[in-house]
Amino acid sequence: MRILHVVQLYHPVKSGAGRYFEEIGARLVADGHEVVVLTTDAYDLEHFWLPGRRRIAEETERHRGMQIVRLPVWRAPGPRVLYPALRRLMAEISRIPGTTAILQILAQLTPKLPGLKTFFQEHARFDLIHAANITLDFAILPTLTQARLTGARFVCTPFVHLGVPGDQSLLRYYTMRHQVALLRKADAVATMTSLEANALAQRGVQHNRLHIVGAGVNPQELASGDGARFRTQHAVDGQLILYIGALARDKGAIDTIEALRQLWAKGSTATLVMIGAPLAHFEEYYANLSRPEQGHIRLLRYADDATKRDALAAADIFTLPSRTDSFGIVFPEAWCYRIPVIGARAGGIPDVITHGQDGLLVAYGDPNDLAQAIGQLLTNEQQRIRMGQAGHTKVLREMTWDAVYQRARKVIEG
Repeated sequence: MRILHVVQLYHPVKSGAGRYFEEIGARLVADGHEVVVLTTDAYDLEHFWLPGRRRIAEETERHRGMQIVRLPVWRAPGPRVLYPALRRLMAEISRIPGTTAILQILAQLTPKLPGLKTFFQEHARFDLIHAANITLDFAILPTLTQARLTGARFVCTPFVHLGVPGDQSLLRYYTMRHQVALLRKADAVATMTSLEANALAQRGVQHNRLHIVGAGVNPQELASGDGARFRTQHAVDGQLILYIGALARDKGAIDTIEALRQLWAKGSTATLVMIGAPLAHFEEYYANLSRPEQGHIRLLRYADDATKRDALAAADIFTLPSRTDSFGIVFPEAWCYRIPVIGARAGGIPDVITHGQDGLLVAYGDPNDLAQAIGQLLTNEQQRIRMGQAGHTKVLREMTWDAVYQRARKVIEG
């Protein structure tokens, strides 16, 4: 088959969606399929709505047997609040029946990819178009149209962020009328968890089009981490709590620091290591921490993969109390090193972490609950060992990329 992957952020950007499509795509190539990846020139997510963010200059590149084509992002001129204001307006309009068509128009106002029409003119037809990230629908809607015009099969992996149970404030940006309509038109929808699949089914996406695929890791790639080297390079003594993810409030970065502040005030000497790209509000928050508090933190904003593996090998506990993860690949990455994990009861995480067995779940946005969970694990080595081993066993059983690919291939082949 000739397959097109449509992914808004892709290699060399480190993102869960990008990694998912990279691993699936490389295995499709190995099975004899031709894979083209259509992506954007954005390196930072904020490039889609803010000027001055990092971008990728190379228009084309080959990577792991796949041809990557990057299209420049165009955004409407205006204040930085333009894009979030537009999305909030769309979420409100979506409450009104019969607004699907106007939402489709609004979704493609800004940002947009002016080179999309030329791309499809210059490339031969595809047998399958597989698109990602339902909230970045400006890139998905035109590709669905192209699939219908050319007879290509259309699959979507929406990566829906469910948010906190009972709170629709985040989920409504992933399930607007035009987004649900798009998923209903897809030939198949691949979800990360049963929680995501159930949420979409409740909103009218047909059960027979929903397939739980999940995400995974390559354990052999993660085996090279050197914990002693990391501790020496970054002057870490004693217990180490690790956070890997975008440095943003929704990801739980600020809650993690707030939880550790409680433990430090009680005499804990644990070091917090944070790896990830910072958003502006996090940088402002971090700058206002006291010097002693910053002294407990090793902030590695753009660490490479080798450093991340070393940090995993050095860690005693991994935490990512996020509400914006549909799966959270970093949890099985931590389990590869037999580290217990802490996540939030939000998004798809409760389907990934089995509370009390391979990790702990806490209330999202509750630093007190998080501090209690971290403190519990810091003082109970046997529990840490037991949970870390249980997670490691789970990864080898069902969370490798090879296992994920077998599930994804069934969806792709129809």
